[in-house]
Amino acid sequence: MDNISDATQLAVDLRRHMWMAGVETELRRLIWQIAVTGKYISAKIHESNRKLAGFRNIYGEEQLALDRSADEILLAQMRFSGFVREYASEERDSVIPISENHGKYYITADPLDGSSLVDTNLSIGTIIGIHDGPILTSGRQTLVAAMYITYGPLITMVYSAGKGTHEFVLNREGEYVLSEENIVLEEKGSIYSLGGLRRDWTPVHLKYVELLEKEGYKLRYSGGFVPDINQILIKRGGIFCYPALRNAPQGKLRLIFELQPMAFIIEQAGGKATDGLRDILSIRPENLDHRSPIYTGSRYEVEKAKEFLEQG
Repeated sequence: MDNISDATQLAVDLRRHMWMAGVETELRRLIWQIAVTGKYISAKIHESNRKLAGFRNIYGEEQLALDRSADEILLAQMRFSGFVREYASEERDSVIPISENHGKYYITADPLDGSSLVDTNLSIGTIIGIHDGPILTSGRQTLVAAMYITYGPLITMVYSAGKGTHEFVLNREGEYVLSEENIVLEEKGSIYSLGGLRRDWTPVHLKYVELLEKEGYKLRYSGGFVPDINQILIKRGGIFCYPALRNAPQGKLRLIFELQPMAFIIEQAGGKATDGLRDILSIRPENLDHRSPIYTGSRYEVEKAKEFLEQG
């Protein structure tokens, strides 16, 4: 918390931090409201009985009741906010109009990333992108803020409004209090988080992983995008990748709902996010379900991946 004065650093809550950082009024109110919504989702998780909802989402994936509850909570709060024009969720097959006349922002949401981990009591999360224009454009054009909430032993919220990347912890009084300001990744980390089955990796990706193994990287992978990215940030470096696979050349993760917000946050922490060759935020999505490979984290690891993939 080097940028907060000694007189205030012990109790800087989210709203005060955004005000001090010069985040414009409507945007900071929206970020705060989404952060508060995370408390409602957390409460729903804690009262969950782990049961599946009994149907599949638009992508054919089995949904937990929690997925639907988190999505409905977010949508209700966005309708109430007064700042949102459209809401797009990983759980829905189309964009939901909120307010044509008054809304300024376009929200993308993965309401409950990693929900399949609930029954094993591992950390899960919510991912949000905040755009000031239609979402079917590159993130570089429209993303003005991004955030994620991690529901684990602690409830934490990481956000960026283009002025660095910052972590807050939900305290016993129900306030998000600044934990770490201006998180900066090291040029080179020491952990790697690898998605996909090794047997399905392409030869060039396998060679890249073998380099990391030779350099002594430690494997840290939970199967949840939020906790794995959070680990890279809090440990100050390393690499998360979900590559192109032999049977899935576009990878698994969704550009709009997952990759764009995380790329924004990682870049604001001094890291990089690419599909192996192109910056994630420069890719224009073709549709809501657009998927892409991802290599994100410290600059050394991401740039080294590009060297290998250019050979393929």
